[in-house]
Amino acid sequence: MNPRPITASNLIATLDLEPHVEGGFFRRTYQADHRDMLETTDGPRYLMTSIYYLLTEESPVGQFHFNHSDILHYFHLGDAIEYSLIHADGSLQTLIMGSDVLAGQQLQLHVPGGFWKASRLLSGEHGFGLISEAVSPGFDFADMEMGNRRKLTARYPQYRALIEKLTRDED
Repeated sequence: MNPRPITASNLIATLDLEPHVEGGFFRRTYQADHRDMLETTDGPRYLMTSIYYLLTEESPVGQFHFNHSDILHYFHLGDAIEYSLIHADGSLQTLIMGSDVLAGQQLQLHVPGGFWKASRLLSGEHGFGLISEAVSPGFDFADMEMGNRRKLTARYPQYRALIEKLTRDED
């Protein structure tokens, strides 16, 4: 008996994922609500939260966005995902999360708070890439800023082509 093939649509259904504002699909799987809230300059936050995050051929890009919290990403399955990080000093770093660790792909990725981050699904045999993220202090939409194409290209003109590819045109 052959196992049921894993597809983007059956992952979305099985994991009960919903569309994410930055692109892809997600579901919060954990929040440290058994502990006292952490007081931050922006208000109380959970000590940690965690989500599933899925990119698909139909929604292959996680748009540039900025988070205040540190995020640990964990690759689970599917095709590799490329991450573009703009550091606080303006330098660009590109990393690939995936299962081919012998080729330099990463199973875990730490993105400190204060970085601009975008992700995109790389072509492969599955049509999806599934990761988890653990966020500390816990994720709150008030701590996230979506990348504005015009503002980002004005600030980082050297990355114009990348920013245009990994943001929505909302002008």
